[in-house]
Amino acid sequence: METKTKQSIEQFKGQTRLPKFAIPTSYDLYLKLDLTACTFSGTVQVNLNIIEHTKFLVLNVLELDVHQVWFTNSNHQTYKPCDVVVLDGEDEILVLGFDEVLSVGDGVLGIEFSGALNPHLKGLYKCTYVDGGVKKNMAVTQFEAVDARRCFPCWDEPALKATFKIRIDVPSELTALSNMPIADERLNENIKTVYFEESPVMSTYLVGVVVGVFDHIEETTADGIKVRVYCPVGKSDKGKFALNLAVKALDIFTRYFSTPYPLPKLDMVAVPEFSAGAMENYGLITYRENLLLYDDLLSSANMKQFLTIAVSHEVAHHWFGNLVTMEWWSHLWLNEGFATWISYMATDIIFPEWKIWTQFLRQTADGLHMDAMEQSHPIEVEVHHARSIEEIFDDISYKKGSAVIRMLQGYLGDDMFQKSLSLYIKRYAGKNAKTEDLWCVLSEESGLQINSMMDDWTKKNGYPVISVKSKDDILEFEQSQFLSSGLCGGGLWIVPITVSIGSYIKCKTFLLEKKSQKLDISELVQSPHQNKSTFNEKNEEKCDEHFWVKVNIEQSGFYRVKYEDKLAARLRKAIESNCLSATDKFGVLDDTYALCVACEQPLSSLISLMDVYRKELDFIVLSKLINVCYKVVEISGDAIPDLVNDLKQFFINLLLFSSEKSGWESIPGESHLNALLRGEVFLALVTFGHDKTNKEAVQRFQALLNDRNTPLLSADTRKAAYIAVLLNTSTTNRNGFVSLLKLYREADTVQEKEPLLRCIASCPDPNIVLEALNFMLSEEVRDQDILYVLAGLRSEGREVAWRWLKENWDLIFSKYGAILLHQFITYILTLFCSNEKAEEIEEFFVSRVHRSFTRNLKQSIEEIRLKARWVENIRQEQSLPELVKQLALKK
Repeated sequence: METKTKQSIEQFKGQTRLPKFAIPTSYDLYLKLDLTACTFSGTVQVNLNIIEHTKFLVLNVLELDVHQVWFTNSNHQTYKPCDVVVLDGEDEILVLGFDEVLSVGDGVLGIEFSGALNPHLKGLYKCTYVDGGVKKNMAVTQFEAVDARRCFPCWDEPALKATFKIRIDVPSELTALSNMPIADERLNENIKTVYFEESPVMSTYLVGVVVGVFDHIEETTADGIKVRVYCPVGKSDKGKFALNLAVKALDIFTRYFSTPYPLPKLDMVAVPEFSAGAMENYGLITYRENLLLYDDLLSSANMKQFLTIAVSHEVAHHWFGNLVTMEWWSHLWLNEGFATWISYMATDIIFPEWKIWTQFLRQTADGLHMDAMEQSHPIEVEVHHARSIEEIFDDISYKKGSAVIRMLQGYLGDDMFQKSLSLYIKRYAGKNAKTEDLWCVLSEESGLQINSMMDDWTKKNGYPVISVKSKDDILEFEQSQFLSSGLCGGGLWIVPITVSIGSYIKCKTFLLEKKSQKLDISELVQSPHQNKSTFNEKNEEKCDEHFWVKVNIEQSGFYRVKYEDKLAARLRKAIESNCLSATDKFGVLDDTYALCVACEQPLSSLISLMDVYRKELDFIVLSKLINVCYKVVEISGDAIPDLVNDLKQFFINLLLFSSEKSGWESIPGESHLNALLRGEVFLALVTFGHDKTNKEAVQRFQALLNDRNTPLLSADTRKAAYIAVLLNTSTTNRNGFVSLLKLYREADTVQEKEPLLRCIASCPDPNIVLEALNFMLSEEVRDQDILYVLAGLRSEGREVAWRWLKENWDLIFSKYGAILLHQFITYILTLFCSNEKAEEIEEFFVSRVHRSFTRNLKQSIEEIRLKARWVENIRQEQSLPELVKQLALKK
């Protein structure tokens, strides 16, 4: 290659985005699949609009062989490029150099190419299914974020929308699906060519293809949309629940956005191997099997809820994401934050008895946790390289994003918010949008300066902690950035503050716009009682005597609250007297726990607060209480090992009341929340070593071994039984581990297999843990299911897991994609809590770090250092041992 040409091609290296010499308007894509050889070939013809004279066309390609290239202009002149350069490495581009200048105007770029169906669950990949005992291949696409380029040469950026006309050659016995309905099929011996209708404009990451063997069920909506669920052969009845949900969700979103569903059909496909949970390909949503298939007997209440939210989330994307698409990945939260928030809204409409908005608090809590780290990132994050995009599919984009939306909705009111979103969808339908575009619409409709209020929440890291003091009839509020490290962060937010004073009918709302502000509450303190129909009438008088102050009512705001001691003491009494709503009881506990981790409050203060939750029966509050119990036991193993057994006894005492009310067996007609509660409470009692519960769990497990359909162990309580069995397992008594593996191998449904995988690495014996990790990498566990095993690791297995990770790192790095790599790093590394271990981990990764997990690794190391600091702080608490021993004895 001549030096001049080399220099010309050098200019395209290291760029974040493609040059805009040419813009695609439509793709005509032909794919021919060979599922035996696991290869594919194809041709793509792209209608281009050349918008400036150029000798180069630059588009995305990765791991494809390019065979022929030609360009035909509007005058039917055809040009062949003199240079065809594939820059795979960091750039993932195809540079086409022409001798002649391509003139401004329309033209068609044609490319013949071929590639391999990869085993890494990205691009156009192969996965396997079993048919009559024989393992067979199928093909699936997963293009988000930037893997359409692995399937066909394209302008692989969300803003470069185009229409797609797709045809595929496949074996005649297989089903071929894509974004649009089938227009025609032609058979040639044992190969059929499937022609799909042309799509509306969409981004490349939303193109979808699935080729395999399925059964399906279908329904047609009132608007004439054909909705189908494709299931493994013989399991179509397991798709009925999801089908019903999708039909309802389409109706909900059509009405909410005042905009019809934009396609003639919606297919939802259960895919045997899938890296994420689900993917919103336009008109062709792909799911892990356990997120689409529901079994009345084998699916737990938790799984039913998770599936409902997932289906609602993916259907919602057809408006927020597919119809209106983020302009660039920096605005990913416009897709994911909104789809998360509105999936809860739809679930609440479909199942109001689930009280799902109270459970939304877990999304908020996870977002708050990550955003209190120095290695957090803004909701709108700069994305400079394609491979770093994977890292922002995280708790900030999804959970902080959705929580900030919930906060804004609460501030503006439901009607105003809905009206604004409908206008936004209409205005940008078929186009791309930035965060500022949404704020503009909301400002127009509300008459408020939404962008000045919201920029701080989306453009920078973090959030405030609001310190509250009381003096006479004045409340003093002060904000500062909350960081788990205890460091002082900068920043000032415009914070929608809500306050209740001794009663839910005595409320104030205001915007905290300065560092500090005072609020006169004399009228609320002294006012006579009015009509008390809103909350807990019987307890109003009693609560008022305590004059409690609760800031951030119903936890609607994305911030933490720190009360001075006298206000914190009154809140404890209010909780004990059952004066607070479930969401507020959750919030007080979550904030106190976070302040404790940040060493701004002592552990003794946290466990004293936990003691007032003894008679708690509300699921979301107990779920948070149990979660905090686990965290405290985990940190105490390093900080105060001599007190761990006493702490466990205290936590057992906290939970016995709810376990006795719940019982092991479900009651006909009981609520969904009771079923959720039963599973969590018995799992916690087993984990903390409650002797009676452990014995009962082991007996019920034996009943399951003798009869797989026993009513003695429901889907909700199986995990508790599995953990009880593993806690009694060791190198010298391997029966429990062997029994679990036997159950796994004999199970023929994902609903049975997943809970088993979530438990098998939870044994306290390091040798069994090592065996479980090696089993995880065997052919018996699908790649997508590795994360379940890793999620079950406990602190007793951390040293053996870390040693195993180091020994197997090269294999793991080469075999698993970015999403799975994140799981190995997070689940294993964050089990540690010493600075020495953080240094050892940093040293190991010095020569192994990769941009696909850089942020993830830094966050994990920060988590270790935060816990190390907390350990040291707990060791300094001199009054802690006596308090723990007292609470352990309290019945």
